[in-house]
Amino acid sequence: MPELPEVETVARGLQREIAGRRVVSVTLGKTDFMDNPVEIERRLPGAEIRAVERYGKFMLLRLRRAEPAEESALLVHLGMTGAMMRRAVSEPHAKHTHLVALLDDGRELRYVDPRRFGRMALLAGEALQEELRRFGADPLEVGLEEFAQRIRERRARIKALLLDQQLLRGVGNIYADESLWKAKIHPARIGAKLQQEELKRLYGALQEILKKAIALRGSSISDFLDAEGEPGEYQLHHKAYGREGKPCYRCKTPIKRIVVAGRSSYFCPNCQKKRGGASARRRKQVLGRGTSKRTTKVVSRGI
Repeated sequence: MPELPEVETVARGLQREIAGRRVVSVTLGKTDFMDNPVEIERRLPGAEIRAVERYGKFMLLRLRRAEPAEESALLVHLGMTGAMMRRAVSEPHAKHTHLVALLDDGRELRYVDPRRFGRMALLAGEALQEELRRFGADPLEVGLEEFAQRIRERRARIKALLLDQQLLRGVGNIYADESLWKAKIHPARIGAKLQQEELKRLYGALQEILKKAIALRGSSISDFLDAEGEPGEYQLHHKAYGREGKPCYRCKTPIKRIVVAGRSSYFCPNCQKKRGGASARRRKQVLGRGTSKRTTKVVSRGI
């Protein structure tokens, strides 16, 4: 399922291609993944596509209409197999094309989705704002202090917290695993128990990986294509995700897969210890003292 880098890639491509264009007409196919297909068919024609932006894992096609004047947007989630791209009118429609918007430059904006696990909704005014308030901070915009506070307030496992869209919007399974690997943090660690230095490492890792993935147009694991119909390249740089049994790039230990928060999680059992931070060091010290006393007793018994 497309995550922040993939959605950002598509949004940037569409921004270049269709921003400023006016929708002339709309033709819909199957509509079971649309919140309000009648509204889309009725209100999208005549609207100008003011901008195309990413919002978490969603795209927002910001619209401008003469009437009503309130802010409106077409909210689009690509689901597992969705693709949105502009095409020449002369190009045949692909199978499973469910929205065709004719633009005022003679081209078409098309949404194709074989499995229809995505979502589309035309929202305006307070309904739009209410929808956007459901989501947490953008991981590329949030500061370190707020990031750390959000993690520490929850006693859930760190992998679950990274996937929680009400906490951070846009991060999914791929980039959670990649960031935790880079920060050397076990995915099942409790977020509230992470040390400040660990949170700082995770924050830096998450930002660095997301930015690099955007630069490489995202990860194409199976179906993802950008706005030009091309696959991304970041999957060639994965260090943990999908690498079960393969050697860790740092220590050569085989990557393992476990289930955390109902999702497969890939990690290095050597680099990403389940117990870490100051508490682990204290346990090690206690264990060391205990071992020393036990050794003394064993020697004194003549064993």
